[in-house]
Amino acid sequence: MNNSLIDGQIQVSSLQSEIKQNTYAEFNGNVEINSSEVKIKAETAKLDRVSETLVANGDVNFQDKNITVSSDKVSLNRVSNELLIEESTYQLNRVPGHGQAEEIAINEVTGINLIEASYSSCPVDDEVWRIQASQIEITPNQARGVVRNARFYIKDIPVMYLPYFSFPVNDERQSGVLYPSITNSSTAGISVEQPIYWNIAPNYDLTFSPRLMTDRGVQLKTEFRYLTEQHKGQLNFEYLPNDLAEDDNAERYFYRYIHNGSINENWRINAEINGLSDDNYINELGSDYYSQSDTHLYKTLGVNYFSENLDISAQFRDFEVLGDHPDSYRALPEIRLNYLSNLGAGLEFKLNSELAYFESGDEDTPTATRFHIAPTISYPFQNQWSELLAEVSVLHTHYVQENIADSSLDEEVTRTLGQAKLYGSLAFERNITWFGKNLTQTLEPKAQYLYTSYEDQTNIGLYDTTRLYNDFAGLFRGQEFTGLDRISDNNQITLGATTRIIDSNNQEKFKLSVGQIFYLKDNQVLDATKEDSKSALAAELDWQIGSKWYAHTLAQVSSITDKVERSSVSLEYQLSDNKLVQINHRFVRDLSSEKIDQVGITATWPISKNWQWIGRWYYDRSLSRTVETYNGVQYSSCCWSVSFVAERYLSNNFETTGVQSTNDFESGFHVYFTNRNLLREGLFGYRRPYLLN
Repeated sequence: MNNSLIDGQIQVSSLQSEIKQNTYAEFNGNVEINSSEVKIKAETAKLDRVSETLVANGDVNFQDKNITVSSDKVSLNRVSNELLIEESTYQLNRVPGHGQAEEIAINEVTGINLIEASYSSCPVDDEVWRIQASQIEITPNQARGVVRNARFYIKDIPVMYLPYFSFPVNDERQSGVLYPSITNSSTAGISVEQPIYWNIAPNYDLTFSPRLMTDRGVQLKTEFRYLTEQHKGQLNFEYLPNDLAEDDNAERYFYRYIHNGSINENWRINAEINGLSDDNYINELGSDYYSQSDTHLYKTLGVNYFSENLDISAQFRDFEVLGDHPDSYRALPEIRLNYLSNLGAGLEFKLNSELAYFESGDEDTPTATRFHIAPTISYPFQNQWSELLAEVSVLHTHYVQENIADSSLDEEVTRTLGQAKLYGSLAFERNITWFGKNLTQTLEPKAQYLYTSYEDQTNIGLYDTTRLYNDFAGLFRGQEFTGLDRISDNNQITLGATTRIIDSNNQEKFKLSVGQIFYLKDNQVLDATKEDSKSALAAELDWQIGSKWYAHTLAQVSSITDKVERSSVSLEYQLSDNKLVQINHRFVRDLSSEKIDQVGITATWPISKNWQWIGRWYYDRSLSRTVETYNGVQYSSCCWSVSFVAERYLSNNFETTGVQSTNDFESGFHVYFTNRNLLREGLFGYRRPYLLN
């Protein structure tokens, strides 16, 4: 601590002064004593040149970089290098904190010493808690202060006594005990988790979280993080040595490793490796990284190269399969090379290529090595009111398939397809008056012709390919499948249009998009065959209704039955950040031979100044049952909060056969002693219903 009043020059101003050479100097009326880092204001001040002391009296205000103090008297001894402030109120300047003290001693060596002092980080007019202590010490160049004989008060009620403890005095990460978490659930019983944080180094830290569960035993959760100039990562490991709820007291574990880094300016590396002991670990013990609806845990390792014209990626993609789900194919490895070059005269040359090897965990399923290359020449053009894209491509793929004795696949398959695309759009706008406001409306028609030649592909296995469904954006995608194992033959025209309403601040208030594909020829690729000459009509609506209401709708309507095949609707009323109600409905007529018809309500509203309520309710209309309820209240003050949450939801546990149960429910009650965003937690988290602009 450098106190320039002690070891530097000072400047004094006042209304009146009396100076006796080499003896003393007295100052009266609006006295100001200033140095480069310290300011003192008082009614009177006296400088004794013999004893080298300065005493300021009457409505004294002292301020330096660490503390601001109001008192009746301040004494400075330039011999002992000590500043003494009596009967004061103080405010810390670097961290939230204020209080009162009988005596404050400031020394360049020992720092700040408060005698018979109080401390709180709450606002002065809303002091929820405070500490009353016989001594508070803040030492220079130390990250933590020391409190002796502390009594903790909530409002004016004493709740705890500690003879000694320390507290942080800056914003540096520091080792210590974090807020605990207390829950009660039907699968784990009463659970108490206490995180302990260890700040190993500025770029390394470790968090231990012992967790006691009355029905299952003691679990240890750990999180190690590291950060270097070019790399960062995180390692999590959770271990329950003996699960008391299992007949064989089985050990259970979960691990997760994430890494992202730069090798140099162009090369990147990434990794994500997950694993667990059994299928029900996430459902019964919970997870911060996976939900109960997840069926696969990822295991990936990748290297990427980026430059202006060329990018290369090599990925190893593996999975941990949960429950009785078909084994997915692993890409071990998958190498992609993409190249882009300007040919001049507005033409571009693009080359996409891929080399991948696929295998699954089942020894009886085929494996495949796939090489794909797709050169493309395109002419892209765009200005403020129009867009044009013309391109032609050759799609060449070669397969080497093994372990195909009991299938209709061929050992080697070469497939070469031609593809041509012509896409164009226009943008018109006009001035309109809507609800008494002057606005701008746009009309943006767009059209696309797509042709893809045909080859029989029944002799190729399905390794990373599934059928896609078409929302409005998907109508212009030009491919009906993920992956490359099926490329549909196309001879089709896609028509669509978007209209927007924009205010004077260039903010979208309304957007409606409608489109449909018209098939000029029936598909010959069996997996892509259609029942009609038109696709489902796809529509999307976003609407800001006034300043408080928001609406978002997606829908696909069958051209054969004129019935809605898929839809989602969100209607939200938001009065402020903490006052909102949102109603959602999701409908899918046929998803893996099941009908999805669910409605939900999410709401949050303040109960009082410090209390907030959050609730969710989701109902399955197809099964006539509630699938989730979530109710939480949160108390928040200036510097701490506590949350109480009760919830009931589908447990989704896997039975011994590997089949996931859809009839068992989990109930729980949770207490969190920290600021948590309850609105975005739970099985179905809150999301804004749409995003304009």
